[in-house]
Amino acid sequence: MKNSETIPMTNSGNKNKTQGFKKVYNNLLTEFKREQMGYASIAIIPQSCIGAVAAMMLLLSGLTIINLILLFVVTMLCMAYTGAVLAQFKSKTTFNLLILSVVFSCIVIIAHLF
Repeated sequence: MKNSETIPMTNSGNKNKTQGFKKVYNNLLTEFKREQMGYASIAIIPQSCIGAVAAMMLLLSGLTIINLILLFVVTMLCMAYTGAVLAQFKSKTTFNLLILSVVFSCIVIIAHLF
């Protein structure tokens, strides 16, 4: 053990992954900004459907206080996105609400499937 050497490692692997996600996010945001009204209008329907499925899963699994709180959050996120589109918020705010709403609803759906 006295003569053993450690291999120097860099953190470049983590940096590249982070930059990859940021690059994809920035590309999607740029595209969303370019045609905000079209993309925002088209995204309302699938986002609302995913939110409705998440709400259905919560209601089918029982009326506990945790499920009701999750139902409230899912509903508020879906309504926040729809309101942001109707109020014509800035592109980045609308896009972030879309991502947050869809991701949270999908997490709720997946969590209640297992």
